[in-house]
Amino acid sequence: MKRNELWKIIYEDYIPEHEPLREALFALGNGYFVTRAAAEECDAGENHYPGTYLAGGYNRARSEVSGRIVENEDLVNWPNWLPLTFRHEEGEWFHIDQVEMLSYRQELDLYHGVMTRRMKFREEDGKESTLVSRRFVGMKNPHFAGLEWTFTPENWSGKIQIRSALDGTVINGGVERYGDLTSSHLQPLEIGEFGKDAIYLRVQANQSKTRVVQGARTKVYRNGEEMDCQRMFFRKPGYVAHLLELECEQRETLTIEKLVTFFSSRDKAITEPVLEARDVLLNAGRFVDLLKAHEHAWEELWYRCDIDIKDGDNTQLILRLHIFHILQTASINTIGLDVGVPARGWHGEAYRGHIFWDELFVFPFLNFQLPELARSLLMYRYHRLPAARRAAKEGGFKGAMFPWQSGSNGREESQVVHLNPKSGKWDPDNTYLQRHVGVAIAFNIYQYFEATRDIEFLMAYGAEMMFEIARFWSSIATYNEERGKYEIHGVVGPDEFHTRYPDSDQPGLKNNAYTNVMAVWVLRTALDFVGLLSDTRRQELFTDLNIGEDEIDRWEMISRKMYVPFMKSGIISQFEGYEDLKDLDFEAYRKKYGDIQRLDRILKAEGDSPNRYKVSKQADVLMLFYLLSSDELEALFRRMGYQFKRSSIPETVKYYIDRSSHGSTLSRLVFSWVFSRSDREESYQVFKESLKSDFEDIQGGTTAEGIHLGAMAGTVDMIQRCYTGLEIRDGILWLNPRLPKEIKGFNMRIRYRGHWIWLHFTQHRVEVSFESGRSPQIQIGFIDKVYELGEGDCKEFLL
Repeated sequence: MKRNELWKIIYEDYIPEHEPLREALFALGNGYFVTRAAAEECDAGENHYPGTYLAGGYNRARSEVSGRIVENEDLVNWPNWLPLTFRHEEGEWFHIDQVEMLSYRQELDLYHGVMTRRMKFREEDGKESTLVSRRFVGMKNPHFAGLEWTFTPENWSGKIQIRSALDGTVINGGVERYGDLTSSHLQPLEIGEFGKDAIYLRVQANQSKTRVVQGARTKVYRNGEEMDCQRMFFRKPGYVAHLLELECEQRETLTIEKLVTFFSSRDKAITEPVLEARDVLLNAGRFVDLLKAHEHAWEELWYRCDIDIKDGDNTQLILRLHIFHILQTASINTIGLDVGVPARGWHGEAYRGHIFWDELFVFPFLNFQLPELARSLLMYRYHRLPAARRAAKEGGFKGAMFPWQSGSNGREESQVVHLNPKSGKWDPDNTYLQRHVGVAIAFNIYQYFEATRDIEFLMAYGAEMMFEIARFWSSIATYNEERGKYEIHGVVGPDEFHTRYPDSDQPGLKNNAYTNVMAVWVLRTALDFVGLLSDTRRQELFTDLNIGEDEIDRWEMISRKMYVPFMKSGIISQFEGYEDLKDLDFEAYRKKYGDIQRLDRILKAEGDSPNRYKVSKQADVLMLFYLLSSDELEALFRRMGYQFKRSSIPETVKYYIDRSSHGSTLSRLVFSWVFSRSDREESYQVFKESLKSDFEDIQGGTTAEGIHLGAMAGTVDMIQRCYTGLEIRDGILWLNPRLPKEIKGFNMRIRYRGHWIWLHFTQHRVEVSFESGRSPQIQIGFIDKVYELGEGDCKEFLL
């Protein structure tokens, strides 16, 4: 891999076994759909997996697993629009794995959202050719994608046939451990042609009945002039192609353009997907015209969203790659769509495209860069509030109990059983008990409101969600007469390794510290929101939700009398009884297995269980230090009747880091954030490891199944908020920079409450420019003083 001006990722070798990872890292998308960077001449196989995923394009299917029928909802692999290849007369179709590669270069241009492959190859009969392939997925027009070949015969002339196809025979086969589950989701409906140059394919998901139409127009040019090729129409169930025959001359370059339209029955302002695909495709210009508009749209996004960092290594490049994938998952094109933030992006089939708590790590970036997009994504949760209310009621609770895994309609999509690839067995999956996902949603609502002061959102949607989440925590909390404290039982914390007590038949744990403390945060914040509402709106909501003064009093009481477990040493206990678990010999397991990130799978394969040991997959207690400042934590513990000393944080951090296997890409990210308060050098080293999580696929094959969006966004937020000390407190935007010495400086632009602010940080100074805004002045706090800036003002602070 090479770097080019810190905007391009370049590979100058072709290694077949590396293709799955590169297909995920170089995937192209626009917030509406994403296509993996598979070679267009290759079908799905050992080293290639062309996948195209529609935002929110789910389908349910039943499978028989371990003698039982289970139903799963999957992100559907929609028809493959990429297929483009050629052959000589009576020859075999070109395939990258069946030729001798003389030179190869694959390039991802992050600034323009374009992937390019340049290759020179020799076929078995000695024919040499040069092929340059470019592709994009339209950011300007989300229903367009394009593929361009520049093809040059180097030492031969002759007739060739080009095949350009749309393949709806694809299945969901991108995750090996899902191999025993039903993988066929598509039902072909219609195949045809649009005029003489274009083909189309209409399919339907067999359960959700979501319909997708793809159209493809293929043309060939020589010296800028369109060639009149002999064209044949080929079809079979679920598959359609145009076959073009033409003459090639030695060293004479041909340009083949394949323009694709993508529409679905989920789209707004359309009559019928086939008609829309036809009209848009037949009126499209050439590849370069669409590419120019696409590139300009990306340039505008980067103007708002780039973080220009001065660092001597590849931090800048990977950081931009992470921003790139955030914007391909959720962009301007996502606004108004009924979609959430999937944990693995729309980049693959891992986690089935479901929405977890990972959005907690994505929203901070969006709040300060694209707040209108953050608002739209929060609406995904609001639209599923009725389902969350039903789930709470069925569980015997009040309010809204949001699912750990969410998909199309907000029901719980967590698996009943989960395949352990270490043992080959299907184990029960109790991670659905991670009720703290409601905390993440509430936290996102609060953070969005703080960054935007969008009172209309709060009045119409945000307060209602916050109140219903608070009601859930109020109803799940039970009073322990002996302790004189409220407790929360039957939950699983962020750690995920611990889902029950040893030798217990009942899933769930008592008094997970993170859950209990953050439940108090939700209740306190809900009480604050009551005061933000107008009298009329408060009365409307309280009447609609049947909230009385007695319920408000209960929120207040629970928030002041919540139980939090501590160990004898004074360290916060991950959950009640954690201290009684056995210690694990981590070194012995590292010597035996090497990679022990998924220690849970290793232990279960041995017939043991992580429930018996003081081990963790990722940060649990330490999530408190990630989300809340020391001042906030002290205030919360004081509210609950505990004395919390910030001096105990380093000891707590060390205790839990020593017992973590880092089985999640989020793990190192949280540790890096927590270290930033006490050990900036260690924080930066862990941050660099987090940066590499997907880029180097440190989990050994998981990135190929889909990028880890939470970890990517979290590394961006480390620069944006953590190292700058950027926070909103008492209506003031505060800065308290603590840059690691390895970062010489960086620039970024943020949008704060309708104002555009440009920030420049170095090791010795901070420059703040108020570019534009909806009010004449803003307040900026720097370390311990508050300053007022007017539009056009620039203020410099020395460190």
